Amino acid sequence: MDYKDYYKVLGVSRDATADDIKKEYRKLAKKFHPDKNPGNVQAEKKFKEVNEAYEALSDPEKRKKYDQFGENYKQYQGGAGAGGSADDFFRQYRQGGGGGAQYQGDYGDMFGGAGGGGGGGFSDFFQNLFGGAAGGSRQYGGGARSRATQGQDYNAQYELTLEDAYTGVDTVVNVGNEKLKLKLRPGIRDAQKLRIKGKGGPGAGGGPDGDLYLEVSVKPHPIFERKEDDLYRDMPISVPTAALGGKVTVPLLEGSISMNIAAGTNNGKVLRLKGKGMPIYGKEGAGDLYLTVRLQLPENLTQVELDLFEQLRKLRD
Repeated sequence: MDYKDYYKVLGVSRDATADDIKKEYRKLAKKFHPDKNPGNVQAEKKFKEVNEAYEALSDPEKRKKYDQFGENYKQYQGGAGAGGSADDFFRQYRQGGGGGAQYQGDYGDMFGGAGGGGGGGFSDFFQNLFGGAAGGSRQYGGGARSRATQGQDYNAQYELTLEDAYTGVDTVVNVGNEKLKLKLRPGIRDAQKLRIKGKGGPGAGGGPDGDLYLEVSVKPHPIFERKEDDLYRDMPISVPTAALGGKVTVPLLEGSISMNIAAGTNNGKVLRLKGKGMPIYGKEGAGDLYLTVRLQLPENLTQVELDLFEQLRKLRD
């Protein structure tokens, strides 16, 4: 049986961190996943090797055992175990006769204890070293899948402006070491949570990839206030326009619109513009825009204007 260099299989150094190992595993598992390579025997074999390597190196105890014991297994292939069985070599190594650092664990534990056995889709090397104890979560082999396990779900947050929430936006979200292109539809709300299927951690044993849950945060706007799909804002109007009526231009989140102000419009009156609020997410139509009239007194009045106001006051009195 051949020695398995699990670090080489994943393409990482022996001092790689747990995050480095996980990163390379995810990349390779996605690349060689059987669902993405139907009928490809070589990809299936590589997928099995990658899962076995990750099973050994992702578990701190297994990795420690592998680092302490695994390299010296070459001595069995190179002659230290010549004429004997693999079991003889493992026993010899445990007793310190392998020429390397003595294995300090329990010999029975190395083979899974009483009952040992059964590594499913894992190699003889893995089974001899760990007793085939892989928890049944990442095995894939022999033309049949073991217990399928869905990949881990990821959570991420994305902040956008009210203008972007109004128009919708194409954006890129960094999840781990992967950049995902997303299209956020018009009308998305603050604290709304989106599920992006299959963009979480890779599945094991042929199981589906996990999902990405993206929570959206909409920044407060300096002018508009949003309540569900409706928008609210103050609308400054000059005193003459409020008194005599006329047209005013109303700025929107996108563009502007002209509207008529009735003569005698009082300060604080609320005007409604139907369908000029936020788009309704995932549906046709939009909310309404509510304008609160705020009379805007003129500044830096000329003498002529002051005289006219004085005349108006005398007339009103």
